[in-house]
Amino acid sequence: MPQSLVQLYTHIIFSTKHRQPLLTTSALRNELHRYLGGACRNLGCPSIAVGGVEDHIHILSRLSKTVAIADLIRELKRDSSKWLKKKGNGLARFGWQDGYAAFSISPAHVDALVKYIQNQEAHHRKTSFQDELRRILRKYGLEFDERYLWD
Repeated sequence: MPQSLVQLYTHIIFSTKHRQPLLTTSALRNELHRYLGGACRNLGCPSIAVGGVEDHIHILSRLSKTVAIADLIRELKRDSSKWLKKKGNGLARFGWQDGYAAFSISPAHVDALVKYIQNQEAHHRKTSFQDELRRILRKYGLEFDERYLWD
């Protein structure tokens, strides 16, 4: 085949350092979500949905054929952390957790995941980030050690 054709959907999740609820206002979160969407686009990995709450982010994006997932997430975290530190409101020492979770998504599940990401605020009125992440990790059959899951 003379062409390289790629259609990879990726669900990315990462948290603020120590899961601190630093993304306190809807306005800040919405601005951050737009910023992350733009950063994904600039890296050749267009976002389909970006959402989250005070202590974590969900991103659904298409993964470029030229960008490794670790490189994408490193750039997203680095750029958004620098951007957030300039926003004031106690964010001068803002940081994301060291790790992340990333999952491949079937095209058949994209619409449902978009709704899930858009509904994060309502979802987290009932469920903590820790419980949500444990559920997702189990859903994908990933073994994990609680001692190393949270930083």
